[in-house]
Amino acid sequence: MTEASGFHGIYPMLYAFFDAEGALDRAAMRRQTEGAIRAGAHGIAVGGLCTEANKLSTVERCRLVEWVAEDVAGRVPVSVTITENSVAGQREVARLCEAAGAAWIALQPPPAGGSEAELIRFYGAVAEGCGLPVGIQNAPDYIGIGVSNAGFATLNRNHPNISILKAEGPATYIAQLVEDTQGVFTIFNGRNGIELVDSLRAGCQGAIPAVDTVDVQSRIYELMRSGDSAAADAAFAELLPLTSFLMYSMDYCLAYGKRLAARRFALGEVYDRPPCLQPSDFGQALVARWSAHLPSLAETGE
Repeated sequence: MTEASGFHGIYPMLYAFFDAEGALDRAAMRRQTEGAIRAGAHGIAVGGLCTEANKLSTVERCRLVEWVAEDVAGRVPVSVTITENSVAGQREVARLCEAAGAAWIALQPPPAGGSEAELIRFYGAVAEGCGLPVGIQNAPDYIGIGVSNAGFATLNRNHPNISILKAEGPATYIAQLVEDTQGVFTIFNGRNGIELVDSLRAGCQGAIPAVDTVDVQSRIYELMRSGDSAAADAAFAELLPLTSFLMYSMDYCLAYGKRLAARRFALGEVYDRPPCLQPSDFGQALVARWSAHLPSLAETGE
């Protein structure tokens, strides 16, 4: 596991917690961030699919960036996923991220379809003049559009500050991506860490899972980093039924994973922002069974 960019490890993607009136819950966001850092997170990520960015206004997305940067206070790097639909919009949010103290940004493609060449031009236009390292979230299975390995090589060649990938895919895909791009990218996998150990073996520098199992995934990463792959495999095997269930779909992750995070961080009742999947009693029982061994992540006295 190389760390050429300096960015590595587990960057949990924060959930967006709302209050009873439907507004972003400042206190819950702070406690989630603090709990993730105490649990061993190597960085903090915000603004992605788990943060329900598609349900947030631009003002709310920018507010979350400012809150998280304030709460992290430089203790670990902050990565922000940018989901604005235009080059101008992504550039504007990138400037805000830089001013707030983010360490790097990850760009999502605009929702409109187009050719790979058009998408490469879009990313390049955002990256031009950006003062932060730029990453790309490549998640065609979840977002519906993506870039090929050859396309990423072209992007880095034309825009060297595009140097990080959140490559959502199996470990076999990661290994081929590393080979095809000749190791120029720092690569994180997503997919809730369901292939964490093999992704690290394939060449990933870390992962960006949901925050609900940040303590175990951070420990697995450190075990792999220290060379104790047997212990890492054992811890991963124990966690896999839970993470696989939560990653069945993004709706599952938000319906069940957010409630698991709320329980572990002692955040109280979860208020959803519709449209959303409502958890079933049976689904809740499954999560409770597969997470029974996980301790509270709330600080004593909170």
